[in-house]
Amino acid sequence: MEENRIAVLSIIVESEGRREQSERINSLLSDYGEYIVGRMGIPYREKKVSVLSVVLDAPVSAVNALTGKLGGLTGVSAKTLFSKY
Repeated sequence: MEENRIAVLSIIVESEGRREQSERINSLLSDYGEYIVGRMGIPYREKKVSVLSVVLDAPVSAVNALTGKLGGLTGVSAKTLFSKY
């Protein structure tokens, strides 16, 4: 069994598709909800982007799968930073 690691998933949603993608993003986050420790979302209206930060305690494979699915959405960028342990 793969060991869990702490990770911070950063998501930026560009102006085109911000509203349309929010449902898909929330659905994906819900699918991985058992691993989510906390999340914060900031709509930056002046720049027409939304910035989300999600803290996870999950297997690396699950975090990578979620990051890939989110990054595959139009107008969405996703990157992850892992703890050492």
